[in-house]
Amino acid sequence: MIDLYDDASNQLIGTMTEADLQVLVDALEEESLDDHDYYITAATIDLVADGRATEHMVTLLRRALGEKTGVDIRWERK
Repeated sequence: MIDLYDDASNQLIGTMTEADLQVLVDALEEESLDDHDYYITAATIDLVADGRATEHMVTLLRRALGEKTGVDIRWERK
């Protein structure tokens, strides 16, 4: 399983599967092979919610974003 965190607060958002992580990796830009963080906006969520992401992952991303315009998230393998 993969833990997903709000990068600024270090708060655990939830867990996701390897398949969920692959959706993020495929859809979003990584700066390096060791890059484990992403900047998420409502548009980002819409991009992955087009049928690629599970409902669980979309819910996690929406929870992370909340009322903010954008949020940095990071993932860690357990």
